Amino acid sequence: MEELVSQKAEPRNRSEQEIAGYREVLSTIHEGYEHINPRPNIILQLYRDLYSYSQGSAGGSYKNSDNVIAETDAEGHQKARFILVPALQTAEAMEELCTRFLEAWEADRIDKLVLIPMFILDFLCIHPFNDGNGRMSRLLTLLLFYKAGYIVGKYVSMEMLIEKTKETYYEALQASSTGWHEGENSYEPFVKYYLGIMLKAYNEFESRVEHLKHRSLSKPDRTKAVIDNMVGKITKKEIMELCPDISKITVERTLTNLVKSGYIAKVGAGPSTGYVRV
Repeated sequence: MEELVSQKAEPRNRSEQEIAGYREVLSTIHEGYEHINPRPNIILQLYRDLYSYSQGSAGGSYKNSDNVIAETDAEGHQKARFILVPALQTAEAMEELCTRFLEAWEADRIDKLVLIPMFILDFLCIHPFNDGNGRMSRLLTLLLFYKAGYIVGKYVSMEMLIEKTKETYYEALQASSTGWHEGENSYEPFVKYYLGIMLKAYNEFESRVEHLKHRSLSKPDRTKAVIDNMVGKITKKEIMELCPDISKITVERTLTNLVKSGYIAKVGAGPSTGYVRV
């Protein structure tokens, strides 16, 4: 979603409109997160900006109809998986959520790495908007992590990390939302998922820094350094993702030479082929 959109060109379709709006809110957060607090009026303003390029949108206001999260069973029948906060109660629920969250933030008795995903889960359970709740939750995630001092999202797309683990994300969301209306839910699955995303982001950032550190080496030596820093099996695709400036031919030639010298061993076959240190 962080795809660049030309500032001179008007968005031509809904997809481009959504990208342009997302990029605008992302820029606002990057530049001014220190002065942006998650209060209802601020969240509504960010939501307005998210849809600022979309014609006839309801950006800037809460949902005007009740909604549910549904699932389809094996026979194709839909059933409600989770009933969300009714539209008429949304403003009050958001006011209470933001007030209690900011009080907990200032009290500083709960680690912010735990507090942030708890806030996001509550936000998703309220589901305050007709559309774009997922996008808003990820933008708010970025904002709050920045405010807590975790700025890895400036260098690694946490949006993409969540997208790549969407199935696990929904499993954690379902597990933690069960019993939410009754105050009997467990935040643990969703918090653990978010901590995993944060750890993955920092590991990826560390890999990029490692890549820069070895930039003065020859391309075959950099390929070898990537393998040295990997625990377990690594694939040719993973090497090329970590070193996008090294050609496929160079990576393949280096892997062949390292196998011949006995430095690494080839394991698996076909798409699952990988390499391990001997």
